[in-house]
Amino acid sequence: MTPEKAVTEIRMIALGDSYTIGEGVAEDQRWPAQLADSLASRGVSVTGVEYIAKTGWTTTDLLTALRADPKTGPPYDLVSLLIGVNNQFANMDINLYRDEFTELLEMAVALAGGRPERVLVLSVPDYGVTPRGHLFGPDRIRDEIDQYNVVNRSIAQSSGALYADITPLSRLAADDPMLVARDGLHFTGKMYALWVAHLVSDLHIDEHIRSHR
Repeated sequence: MTPEKAVTEIRMIALGDSYTIGEGVAEDQRWPAQLADSLASRGVSVTGVEYIAKTGWTTTDLLTALRADPKTGPPYDLVSLLIGVNNQFANMDINLYRDEFTELLEMAVALAGGRPERVLVLSVPDYGVTPRGHLFGPDRIRDEIDQYNVVNRSIAQSSGALYADITPLSRLAADDPMLVARDGLHFTGKMYALWVAHLVSDLHIDEHIRSHR
């Protein structure tokens, strides 16, 4: 008999907006919840996912929430950060995004005990491919989302955080209505499952977590 692999227990907190809390889907279909389930099958037990995220939040809103509720407990083993789509939607200055994203990432690293390798940054998805998003100009949205992702990728990689480019996956919704939620704007659990598969199969996040315990 081969010995069973030891189970690694981790604490996770997810920071962001509607994509983090899965607007329009059940809680167990949110991508962080699906990630926890996937990790469990690989010997990494997530002892509950905490969320600091709301639909409509910009970087300014997330900063305000984090400042109002500073976490004082032990550090988290995994901190995710996905934010920026509402900055783009509201036509906010991308330089403000750069400054506030930098501060948010610093806060995320602090939540991870000062270890950037425990922070997971996700790129901003492209909502312009959805039926409702299409009404706002898909070409402009695509170009601006790409610009936002140049910013967050550069900041994340410079810090040593793990970066997941899920934007190409979000664009699959242009040809698959099963990836779009009932509101015609957000995504379904099927889309979030694609993101999780990328994190596990391509980024090997379970191995990454074990190596940075």
